[in-house]
Amino acid sequence: MKKRRFSAEFKREAVTLVRNSGKTITQVARELGLGTSLLAKWKKELDAQQNTGMSPDELEELKTLRKENARLKMEVEILGEATAFFANRRR
Repeated sequence: MKKRRFSAEFKREAVTLVRNSGKTITQVARELGLGTSLLAKWKKELDAQQNTGMSPDELEELKTLRKENARLKMEVEILGEATAFFANRRR
């Protein structure tokens, strides 16, 4: 089955329909022939974009960078403790 692609404009219009029609995400998704979870994902992404001023790709990159930063901080802490341990062993 071929994966369908939707334009950014279509996604915005679908989310606008959810916001302004008084219908549920499920109702709008059914009318447009979409999965409910897909339309909910689009709405979440557009809400985040409007709240932060960042695109979905930028938000994903920020999430990835924060995770990487936390991992690196933990590695530095572990290396610092190992250095202290081996320095004390030599004495």
